[in-house]
Amino acid sequence: MNLTRASEAPCYSAELHRGVCTVRLQGHEAGTTDRFWVGVSIYKPGGTAEEAPAREETVYVVLDGELVVAWPGGDSVLGRLDSVHFAKGEVRSIQNLADREAVLLVAIAHSDEERRS
Repeated sequence: MNLTRASEAPCYSAELHRGVCTVRLQGHEAGTTDRFWVGVSIYKPGGTAEEAPAREETVYVVLDGELVVAWPGGDSVLGRLDSVHFAKGEVRSIQNLADREAVLLVAIAHSDEERRS
């Protein structure tokens, strides 16, 4: 068992994110996990995750606020408890167009190399 208190969750730097505070709840520097890691991203108004392919299978769940999630050929506004799944390699971006923070739960599979180590 590994308990991580939100107040003690380690921050990490998420590549291509601007105006976003990211913390790890489980996995990596927050404790060992076998198949995936979990974090929370707090998007300030105007915060973005630039367009990039998902490195591994990814699930996002909006816990509070609204975020625009875009992919080639479409986009959707996600609100509280809405979720989206991206397969490895799918291109996506995220933007907070609202005037208040949005909180996103992030679950991402470990790479094959991480699972072997």
